[in-house]
Amino acid sequence: MSEGDSRIRKRSVRLAGHRTSVSIEEPFWAELAGIAKTRGLSLDRLIAEIDRERSGNLSSAIRLFVLADLKARHHL
Repeated sequence: MSEGDSRIRKRSVRLAGHRTSVSIEEPFWAELAGIAKTRGLSLDRLIAEIDRERSGNLSSAIRLFVLADLKARHHL
């Protein structure tokens, strides 16, 4: 991964009817967008689902969700 790939990127998302910002690294955004597309969901909808299930902060919950999805797909 190049240095540019590891930069944290902040995006605005809609949760429970209001806007909030989420900051995660670009590769996580890319994977999350792919997961949303595969599931036929908008990115905001998938993040809302992650938000409902989380116990820590949202950025960490997204990273853990992406990791779990990758592990499930690759049987790691």
